[in-house]
Amino acid sequence: MASIKEEEEDDEASTPSSPTTLYKDPDDGRQRFLLELEFVQCLANPTYIHYLAQNRYFEDEAFIGYLKYLQYWQQPEYLKFIMYPHCLFFLELLQNANFRNAMAHPGNKELAHRQQFYFWKNYRSNRLKHIMPRPLPEPVVAPPASAPPQPPVQPVPPAPATTIAVTAPPAPAPSPMQYAIPHGSALAKNDMRSSGVERRKRKKEG
Repeated sequence: MASIKEEEEDDEASTPSSPTTLYKDPDDGRQRFLLELEFVQCLANPTYIHYLAQNRYFEDEAFIGYLKYLQYWQQPEYLKFIMYPHCLFFLELLQNANFRNAMAHPGNKELAHRQQFYFWKNYRSNRLKHIMPRPLPEPVVAPPASAPPQPPVQPVPPAPATTIAVTAPPAPAPSPMQYAIPHGSALAKNDMRSSGVERRKRKKEG
């Protein structure tokens, strides 16, 4: 009996006593807070997620549990420290095993990166559509009261065309100069010769 008691006392002395105080960070958790904040915000980069998948980090159950633990960053008291909110979106997707396996493929990494770019490109315009007040509908203008129909205006008949008779100008009166003896004509020479002959005859007779 004495040997049994001695063995039990030796076993109790060899086993370490259970800790009575919990571990406390020397800087009140400031360093741990900064490290976890930096790691969570790295998840906003699809290329970094692809790197983790390629190096088989997602096959480690301890790492999967660490990703579940990091979900406390979605709480409002921690959310205000996040500068890249896309990291929380990808952190939620990483809780799904299908997404973790898909991010090992380069094509899926490029697809996630492209969709992220389009979200940044169109975020402001899409957000303004929901924030900016919509314009009030324009009042419908009632059509004016229909006036009584006016009688059709009859067209004015065209004036008849008048024909003006054009008379030919009277023929010019003949000039008296047309009947004069032209200069150098033979008739004038004959008259002068006959008058000279008659004069000679008269002298001889006288």
